[in-house]
Amino acid sequence: MDIRSAAEKIIALKNADMALRNRLIQSKQLHKGYNKEMEALHIKNVDQLNEIIESIGFPSMEKVGKEANEAAWLIIQHAISKPEFMRKCLTMMGKQVKQTLEERRQMAYLMDRIAVFEGKPQLYGTQFDWDEKGLLHPSPHDGLERVNKRRKSIGFNSLEEQTDLMRNQVKNENQIPPSDFELRKKEIESWKKQVGWIKQKN
Repeated sequence: MDIRSAAEKIIALKNADMALRNRLIQSKQLHKGYNKEMEALHIKNVDQLNEIIESIGFPSMEKVGKEANEAAWLIIQHAISKPEFMRKCLTMMGKQVKQTLEERRQMAYLMDRIAVFEGKPQLYGTQFDWDEKGLLHPSPHDGLERVNKRRKSIGFNSLEEQTDLMRNQVKNENQIPPSDFELRKKEIESWKKQVGWIKQKN
């Protein structure tokens, strides 16, 4: 596969993802659990992106351009049913010789997402979730001062400012907190074991 065809394919995969997401937002179905149709599309996109990576290597900004690189990152962020793929991509991103500021930010998001799914504290405060009172908060991190220092180093706003922005975003998208917090927590833990984020004991 040549680079131009790969870039066009990656962008098309991202567009399909966003079209489905927008449809689920309009029907108020986006965050009623992990929508099965969305999960199936995410897995399909991962399989196709992985084939592209096997053919051309990691789709860095230098290689495929800004639009296709950002599209690939979105697909990777949404590959939550494929832990090993996400970890592989993070390793490949870390090995890039020429890395733009935007690619460093992409790595921050991916590092945090993997950490949260692994039950570890995030480093940049990019991941958010509902608490038992129905309020959106950053997922557990290693301390506000440390997080804000790292965020500043790559040009992010403060975690306090980002929290306000995220709360406004979920409001604008008609996202609502889970009606049963404890049930949702159990369902997430079960799903994490099923897809491999948590190793099941023999």
